[in-house]
Amino acid sequence: MRLSRYFLPVLKETPAEAQIVSHRYMLRAGMIKQQSAGIYSWLPLGFKVLRKIENIVHEEQARAGHVPIQMPIMQGADLWRESGRYDDYGAEMLRMQDRHGRDLLFTPTAEEMVTDIFRSHVSSYKDLPLTLYQIQWKFRDEIRPRFGVMRGREFYMKDGYNFDLTKEDALHAYNRHLVSYLRTYERMGLQAIPMRADSGPIGGDDTHEFLVLADTGESEVFYDSAVTDLTFGDREIDYDSHDQCKAILEEFTSKYARTDETHDEALFNDVPEERRRTARGIEVGQIFYFGTKYSEPLGATVQGPDGKPVPVHMGSHGIGVSRLLGAIIEASHDDKGIIWPEGVTPFHCGIVNLKQGDEEADAACEALYKSLSALGLEPLYDDRKERAGGKFATMDLIGLPWRITVGPRGLKNGVVEVTSRRTGESEEMTPDLAVAKIAGIYEGHMVRGL
Repeated sequence: MRLSRYFLPVLKETPAEAQIVSHRYMLRAGMIKQQSAGIYSWLPLGFKVLRKIENIVHEEQARAGHVPIQMPIMQGADLWRESGRYDDYGAEMLRMQDRHGRDLLFTPTAEEMVTDIFRSHVSSYKDLPLTLYQIQWKFRDEIRPRFGVMRGREFYMKDGYNFDLTKEDALHAYNRHLVSYLRTYERMGLQAIPMRADSGPIGGDDTHEFLVLADTGESEVFYDSAVTDLTFGDREIDYDSHDQCKAILEEFTSKYARTDETHDEALFNDVPEERRRTARGIEVGQIFYFGTKYSEPLGATVQGPDGKPVPVHMGSHGIGVSRLLGAIIEASHDDKGIIWPEGVTPFHCGIVNLKQGDEEADAACEALYKSLSALGLEPLYDDRKERAGGKFATMDLIGLPWRITVGPRGLKNGVVEVTSRRTGESEEMTPDLAVAKIAGIYEGHMVRGL
């Protein structure tokens, strides 16, 4: 993409309504535009990152054996009345009527709807286990929407639902989701710590939230600092293995890590004093096991091995896809702008032409652009007739991890400059070596899509 043809409405000044870093930079970098309180349009740069995150989520769900579907944004109220949640959910649920007077709601979550799909089409234990998931827009009428996409009313979310014959099988699904989520977040350059949490209106006794540590986090968290030393890495896991998935869960949840809602001071005091930490955390996902809470009232049963009907055991699992953009920025930025991790960057590198219109510089930038594109990479070429300082400021603000700077002086010596956004370090090399360096960096980060 050439910046002269791209829609990137960057702002020099920080909008007055932006209170936290991610909101400020998403507005300034031209990623979103507020339409009303807690509701945003996603502009090209923001939409591009949103799709990168979505594709990583899809890939890791597929790796774990989960099946994608798409459910409607609008739901009928009857299913919620059947489950008993319609009057319990509270004012966050946006309720309305159609022209025929039928009660509808804008989906805040979809346990009832997916259970209805299951009970309509699955009747035998032989069809289990089954996990269905979607990535869909949701709406919760927050009383005080704020912090941009971090606490909006409309949000993009992955919600998954497992159906299993026994509690043991359902807890394996719980463990399997924890493993897949650890992989998902690490691919995005995040350390998301699973913490014992409260189930809220979803219900159930077993639940963990995944939190990214950040000063602007909405939750107070208490943890053993040893949990921050844990990484999943590139280990291969058999998702069908109960033992392997359980071992990963135990590895990542055996150290103390809880939100303020479930904090136990006595247990916390058992942690060695030098490892006790209190901080703020941003929730980016949650997993639940809630047994037959929905299957019993909604009649989601299967014929068991003995021929008798058995209510299935269920759980649900969510990742805040749109919320993750804000969390990544909160965890990865400086005073110049965003610093995207390689796994989710909107463009793999920026190409800055220091003297647009110079024949040699123009030709070198075009050659770099074509070489990188031929390797499946996406460079952003700043071909504007703009001063160098303005071009650097834009690249720093939008946060591309790598920049190749091309100018007549360097080209006389046969070199261009490759700069790391994270460290600020620069290195001169030939254009061919610059292309090879960028390609090598991204070898393990290419998102393949569906």
